[in-house]
Formats: sequence, structure tokens, C-alpha cells
Amino acid sequence: MNKFHGTGVALVTPFNADGSVDFDGLKNLINYLIEGKVEYLVSLGTTGEASTLNKDEKKKIWEFTAEINNGRLPLIAGIGGNDTNVIAQNIKDFEVNGYDAILSASPYYNKPTQEGIYQHYKALSESSSLPILLYNVPGRTGSNISAETTCRLATDLKNIIAIKEASGNFDQFNQIMRDKPADFMLISGDDPVAMPMISLGAVGVISVIGNALPKQLSDMIRLCLAGDFAKALPLHLSLIEFTRLMFVEGNPAGAKAALKHFGVCDDNLRLPLVQVSPAIREAIIAESKKITA
Repeated sequence: MNKFHGTGVALVTPFNADGSVDFDGLKNLINYLIEGKVEYLVSLGTTGEASTLNKDEKKKIWEFTAEINNGRLPLIAGIGGNDTNVIAQNIKDFEVNGYDAILSASPYYNKPTQEGIYQHYKALSESSSLPILLYNVPGRTGSNISAETTCRLATDLKNIIAIKEASGNFDQFNQIMRDKPADFMLISGDDPVAMPMISLGAVGVISVIGNALPKQLSDMIRLCLAGDFAKALPLHLSLIEFTRLMFVEGNPAGAKAALKHFGVCDDNLRLPLVQVSPAIREAIIAESKKITA
């Protein structure tokens, strides 16, 4: 499954001023990322504001994304939630044409035990005709997928092929790398720590900042994967402030502000998310100009 090595980008969902999905903007974004040489795309993850899209909108976005991508890059669909039976049915009903895998975040709000998390993903595994990537993001879900549970899932369920790890816990990353099956992939879910995670054995990143700076980020990630950390380090350091600005007033508000500056799509969001403040917008534009000069 080395199609998921390198830089994956969790696509933002562009919106028009009236709140409807901006499909022209989405087309621009997909082509912008492909031209920026990223390795794969993730449609409707957290960054895609999936929680404020209805079922019909999601279906149209998935179909449109596959159509515009037209087989140029591997595609992953984000299908998650906190009702196991509903998610399993959604995965079973998913029209897989053009998609290579499913990314599913650990259930949020319910705060399940580790056994509950295991049984949740076991049910999803049994419902899916596509490989599944786990997604551990405790800052959003309120619970952590432990290293032990990750490796148990990876060992027991052969169509669970990777984890997008966004816990920020390097003890956990070390344990996963030590105990996982050889072909199971650790993927960084946090842009700022992608470089050190790759040094431990991660195979790349599923990125937010890659929406705005696909070439700069993917160049850095490829150097890391080639083991050339000396050349990668200046690129990594040059992205630190931009990355901070992407998240200081929430994701994907920062990424959308940058994309508007680059002329890719507008920066409208759906409530409860709002656009970044004028001060942060100015800082994002200034940093964008510095990086792309």
C-alpha cells in the first residue's frame, strides 16, 4: 500500500457566500494539489467540515472529487461519526468507484473504552470492501486509541492498513513502531511533527497545510522519506510559523484564508466555524509571501 506513502492532503470543502458547496472551487483545489505533486487526497475528513455537510452533499462531493481526480492520485474517503451501526452502514453503502481506502476517526463524545474502540473498528472492518485507515485525534474525539489497541487492530483485521496519528504522543508512536505488523503504516496526522515522526518510521503525513502549500510540503516530506534530513530541515523550519497560523484560529479557517490569497477558492465556512480575524489574515498573507517569494 505504498500509494499512501508521502504527502496526503485532507481537502477543505470550498463554500459559496450563501453556504452552498463551491464545486468550481473544489475543482480548482484538486488540480492545484495535483500540480503541487502531492501523493494522495483525502475527501471529507475533519478539514473538509464533514460534520456540517448532509448526506446528499457528501455523496455529491465524493462523486465530483473522483470525477475531477480521474484516477490521477489515490483517493481516500473520510467516513466517521459516533454511532457504530450508522457508520458501518454508511461504509457498506459507500460507492467505492474511484476510491482506494476509507479514513475513519475514533468515535467522538461517547468516550469508549479501549475494548469499545476495538469492537467499533472491528464492525467497520467487517462492513468495508476497502482498506481502512484508523484516525486517532484525541483533541477532537475526547478519547485516545492506545498503542496496544492500534497494534491489536492491525494484527487481527487485515483490511486495517494504517493509522493517522494525531495524538502528539511520541511514547505512543514509539510503541506502535515497535509492536505493529511490518506492513502496517504509521502516518502523521500533525503537520508540525511530520518530520520527526518520519525519522521514527512513519511513511508520511495527512496534511492540512498541504492545501495551501502542496509543493513546499511535499518536497520536504520526500526528502525526509529519502533519509535526507539535513536538506529537509531548512524547509521544515521555514514552514513552522505558517503552520502555527493555520491553526491559531481553527482548522480549516487558516487554510481557507491562505487558499483565498493564492486565488484557489474563497474562504467561506459553515457555522459554528468562522473566518479568521483580520490580524491573522494579514499574518497568513505575509507569511505566504515570504515562503513563496
